[in-house]
Amino acid sequence: MLGPTEAETEGHPVDLGGPLPRRLLTALIAAEGTAVADERLMEFVWGQDRPAQAVAALRAYTSRLRRTLGSHGGTALRRQGCGYALRLAPDATDVARFVRDVEVGRGLVAAGRAADAMQTLTEALSLWRGEPYADLGDFAELAATRGELVGLRESATEERLAARLATGDNLGAVSELETAIRRNPYRERLWELLILGLYRAGRQGDALAALRRVRTQLADELGIEPGPRLRELERQVLGQDTELLPRAGGPDGPRGTGMGWPISSFHGRERDLDTLVAAVRRHRLVTVVGPAGVGKTRLAVEYLATCSDSDGPWLARLADVGQPAELAHAVADAVGAADLAGDPQLALVRALHTRRGLLILDNCEHLVESVAELTQRLLGHCLGLRILATSRETLALDGEVLLPAEPLHTHTDDDTEPPAVTLFIDRVRTVRPDWTPSPTEYEHAKQICVALDGLPLAIELAAARARHMGLGEIAQRLDDRFTLLGAIPRGSLAPHTTMRAAIARGIDQLAAPERALLSRLWPFEGGFCLEAADAVRPTNTPTMDSLSTLVARSMLTADTTTPPTRYRMLRTQRAYCQDQDPHPAETHEAHAQWVRDLVKHRAAEFRTHRAGHAMRHLTRELPNLRVGIAHDLTHKPLAALRTVSRLNWFWARGGHGGEALRLLDTALRVASDATPLDLGYARLAQTTHTAMPQDPGEVLRCYDDILAWSATSNDHAHRMLHGLALSHLAMNLIRTQAAEAAHEMSRKTIEAGQQLEQQWLIAGGELTLGAALLQQRRSREGRSTLRASIHRATRCGYVWAAGCALLFHAWDTLRDTTSPTDPKIRGQQALIQLQLAFNAFQSDADQFLSLTALDTAAPALGLLGNLTDAIRLRAGAHRHAEALGTSCDFFQWIGAVMGDLPPIHTPSPAQCSPPPLDAPAMSWSAMVKLLNTSSQEVDQSAR
Repeated sequence: MLGPTEAETEGHPVDLGGPLPRRLLTALIAAEGTAVADERLMEFVWGQDRPAQAVAALRAYTSRLRRTLGSHGGTALRRQGCGYALRLAPDATDVARFVRDVEVGRGLVAAGRAADAMQTLTEALSLWRGEPYADLGDFAELAATRGELVGLRESATEERLAARLATGDNLGAVSELETAIRRNPYRERLWELLILGLYRAGRQGDALAALRRVRTQLADELGIEPGPRLRELERQVLGQDTELLPRAGGPDGPRGTGMGWPISSFHGRERDLDTLVAAVRRHRLVTVVGPAGVGKTRLAVEYLATCSDSDGPWLARLADVGQPAELAHAVADAVGAADLAGDPQLALVRALHTRRGLLILDNCEHLVESVAELTQRLLGHCLGLRILATSRETLALDGEVLLPAEPLHTHTDDDTEPPAVTLFIDRVRTVRPDWTPSPTEYEHAKQICVALDGLPLAIELAAARARHMGLGEIAQRLDDRFTLLGAIPRGSLAPHTTMRAAIARGIDQLAAPERALLSRLWPFEGGFCLEAADAVRPTNTPTMDSLSTLVARSMLTADTTTPPTRYRMLRTQRAYCQDQDPHPAETHEAHAQWVRDLVKHRAAEFRTHRAGHAMRHLTRELPNLRVGIAHDLTHKPLAALRTVSRLNWFWARGGHGGEALRLLDTALRVASDATPLDLGYARLAQTTHTAMPQDPGEVLRCYDDILAWSATSNDHAHRMLHGLALSHLAMNLIRTQAAEAAHEMSRKTIEAGQQLEQQWLIAGGELTLGAALLQQRRSREGRSTLRASIHRATRCGYVWAAGCALLFHAWDTLRDTTSPTDPKIRGQQALIQLQLAFNAFQSDADQFLSLTALDTAAPALGLLGNLTDAIRLRAGAHRHAEALGTSCDFFQWIGAVMGDLPPIHTPSPAQCSPPPLDAPAMSWSAMVKLLNTSSQEVDQSAR
């Protein structure tokens, strides 16, 4: 209504049929739900030139309008008395949304949330396209309504500019205010904001000149004096009143409910956060710059809590990336593009070019050139992408906006607690929960914060010392702060030299056990946990106590936001330790042995209820896995082959198939001493990741080789290989629709599981047997066998097999068009099964089969008549698959097993027509919420 009338239903524009129907709709909406008499409606539509059959034409127009408005038109547009009334939802018009958003924006301004207010008011003003209710022309009764709306727009413009000033963007606000004043030269509120912006920008003379301009203009053209607020403002500018300056911080503390909230609280950065929010909303590349320890990373993470992107945000931690070649992999891991084949940067562009969201590149200073090159390429090709970088050094790119991060204030002008002291006391309480500072301790806390220049990292490290000593003792040792904290001096001109000297001083003063442990930690990529440090520690070294000392002296940092605590060593410190290590080969071997043991232990959990835990653990340790495997490929190729083979399910479930194949090919080439057992497991892994479809004859020949190798011995390991090969072969036969052979191979799998007394293998055999029976159109036997597989797999903890069986069962339910069961009931049954399957895959951290379950839920929703969500769900599943580097054809593999699904359609001609196929895709959380809500509704209905 804020311009020529336009309408849409369910998010899609509709053709109202020309100017006369548009006038009818406009008149009905302008009445705000009250009835409009036929006579008055005809005046609105035709004016004085009404046709002879105007009454009939009016009824025809209203009837067509009711159809145009869609499935809800029959109840929204009603005949009432001698006229018609159109009742719409409260926010169905842009007028209503504009009025609502202006009120919300004013509330945000009053609450001190300037950046949020500016965004809300900007969105409200963007709704205007011209004169309100433009299609109705000059009707007297609309003059007041239009005047109120125009006045509200002017007020909203002023509130928005005030909010822009409050974010600290003085120069931008001044430029916009000059333009606004040229359009509305007598709005004193605009002049007040202009003068305030000029003053805050350090242009006191220009502020006074603006005051003289408005005084002269009002006197010459209107014969009046400036209002009291302008006169008071003139006095304040002349007196340089500090009240004109913006107040630090905001009243509402941390804001937002997005992802990335750390466990610890956030202090003293409210104003910086507002400025950062505003900068990222306006610009596609923002870099937070500042000295080490100032809190650049924490500020970026806090910004995550304000994000509400349709995709992302993603956080890539680059502090542990040692080489430029590793940069693309670190970013890919962050955004979920698991497989980088060919040119890694090009693969990232392909993964992100259709996505809209924020990418945070954290700690770029040691990779500035590489990060700048990658950033430029991503922003040039991914138009929906924004990048926020944190670095000690600018990326020096065109269009880059810099945001300096300052230390926390250690003093305040009033009696409030300085932010630095608040931070210190809060962090002490994390290690001493029941602690309340005494007056003496409070003074020590202030002394410590002043001595540490308000640097957040140094303050937090000092507070961590409170685990081991009193605040007075910490304060006494601040003269030797680098020994106490191991911090890097600020403003160093030669960082590598001075960093080396600082690290050397700190390490030299460590006790022998701590030095010994530190020298064994440099191979770790991406950090390590307590158990990892314990695995590589020298003999007779107390790991926990030594780690506590190293964290307190900032030789390491401890990330406690998610359990278990993860320790990290600075890259330059790792390089120093490696250079000073008298036995680097022995240290590297200790790390590689830890990787081997970790993989061996976690791989044994893949077919238990701890499979999801194993997946998450290995995913967290993926950088270390790569380092360990790379070491073994050079020094112990057979160990590398075994490690990569054991990770078979991890590669598959995590979407790392391409990387797995490359590692397997390399390991098979260099491991000349591989045994038949090793070759069998390696080739079995290869068959898992080889692209489908595959030549059936080649598949059978490969499995013939594996079965032959498994028969070279009758020990347990060879028999297990034999059973696994049978299980994998059965699934491959099902994929190629060789139902008879799959049936036989499944029986053999079950027999092998019984002989080995492995319930999970029996459950896997029952899974493929059930699928084979369904392929043979023996539906009753197939479903019964799948239910047996679900029961057995659930009982023994083989959750993945239970999920697959549920997925097969749901697929068969959906495609069973010959069943006399009502299609809607089939949709309900399938939806419940898919919910359970999805939960199983989520528990196992299998992202691809989770997406398959979501994709399969689309036709189930179609059978229930929920067509819009069905199409959007399928589009969302496909978009997420593409973002993970997987073709949408992935979802069709199960179709080869069970046959084609019914199309997404309406079961009843009375239903509305299907929405267009380009309906917007859903986010991951929206897809999950839809599946959960729909299945719960079905479950409640069944009860």
